[in-house]
Amino acid sequence: MWRNSFERAIDIRDPHPIEQQLQALNEQVVAGSRVLVALEKNTSAVIGFIAYTSTTVSQLYVHVDHQNQGIGSRLLNIAKENSDGFLRLFTFQANLRAQQFYERHGFKVIGRGFEEKWQLNDVEYEWTAPLRNAST
Repeated sequence: MWRNSFERAIDIRDPHPIEQQLQALNEQVVAGSRVLVALEKNTSAVIGFIAYTSTTVSQLYVHVDHQNQGIGSRLLNIAKENSDGFLRLFTFQANLRAQQFYERHGFKVIGRGFEEKWQLNDVEYEWTAPLRNAST
């Protein structure tokens, strides 16, 4: 699910063996993040997941057959609710769908750069929680 979504989103073939990816997922993503997994109701198959901290979203993927069903929005909203009032994340410039998704969810572009591992341009986003009216 994760690899297929990634490859389709940026239109590249991931050259890394799946075992290497799973190791990186466990050691770099899961170890330092809260991870929520969305399961398909009838089969319990993984159809999405988010890895986040109180200030960042490091991974958000939804199975290609389950996109546009609100799964990513629900996962992202949980991260927002558990944030310190702001979240930052990166996405690849080639991933136009992700950019549109994050912008619909209130994220603003705060930087552009280059990701060395993938040799691709990226976009940095930030979301800030709306200020609540203080009642006097």
